[in-house]
Amino acid sequence: MGKFFALLFLSFVVIFLINLIWTLTNLYYFAVDGFQTLFVGHTLVDNVYFSIYLKWILLLDFSYWICVLIFMVVRKNYKSDIDLHYLKNYKIEEPKITVVIPTFNEEKAIEKTIKDYKRQEYVNQVLIIDNKSTDNTVDIAEKCGAVIIKKEMNLGYGHSILMGLEEGLKTDSNIIVMTEADCTYEANDMKKFVQYLEHADLVTGTRSSQVLNEKGNQNSRLHNWGNYFLAKLIQLKFINLGHLGTELTDVGCGFLAVRKTALSKVIEKLKMHDTQKPVWSVGMRLYLLLQIIENDLRLIEIPVSFKKRAGQSKIGSLNKPTSIRIGLLFLWLILRY
Repeated sequence: MGKFFALLFLSFVVIFLINLIWTLTNLYYFAVDGFQTLFVGHTLVDNVYFSIYLKWILLLDFSYWICVLIFMVVRKNYKSDIDLHYLKNYKIEEPKITVVIPTFNEEKAIEKTIKDYKRQEYVNQVLIIDNKSTDNTVDIAEKCGAVIIKKEMNLGYGHSILMGLEEGLKTDSNIIVMTEADCTYEANDMKKFVQYLEHADLVTGTRSSQVLNEKGNQNSRLHNWGNYFLAKLIQLKFINLGHLGTELTDVGCGFLAVRKTALSKVIEKLKMHDTQKPVWSVGMRLYLLLQIIENDLRLIEIPVSFKKRAGQSKIGSLNKPTSIRIGLLFLWLILRY
């Protein structure tokens, strides 16, 4: 299914370019020779040109949409129970939250981050997955009362996320929250996650609401447009004739909450991949969202506040070439899986 969708997407790009070239060529003919040249060829070249378009390009367009329709029918059979995605209450009795925070040299922000989350209702523990920091991150976190798991070597961001999810499953908490250590997300937003988890298996944040974004945050227009495009691509991938899929606008948000029962259903799939590879190092959280949707679990996206980060970005996401590289890795992940 992943290969078929990738082929469908690449075909769309090719067909779009072919139609764009034809349209621009028509505009040129119109500008040079007048409106009638769009319909009547005066030379052999003109006749061949219109013959190619009318016989082959239109056929290509028609064939493409037939393939899209087939894909939607296949997706219809891929979903198990459409009724699951209508409003239902699945109340969580006595919510207990484990907050998972990956860290690497976050001494400037970690104290405030831990204290903010520890004072929130229902928080059972704050779990720090430290990626071999060389500053005082671990010492500060220990003084703040967080549970620390120190890795012996820097194995990357994706490995920290995966380890945090695995460790969260070992606790007696029934909700696992993933967040960042750099103060970009408001701990107070976590209470909204708990409320919406009564209707969903995973709740993820979206930074698409400008009124909730602090001026000077690390997301540029390139980030926002790229995240929106990839989010809509996911919607297209999981659309079918009976179920319109999950509404998404932001695939890069690092703030989410998942039910322990739902996470246990997908964790083995997450563990199958090598987090040392670049795509899994930066894309593990995105793959979690894909697996939630793929397994017909309920996902809701809600607006969250987004602030300027404290300290330096560890993956260089503020750098435009790095942002493009990460976006391409996300695109490959969505098309492939």
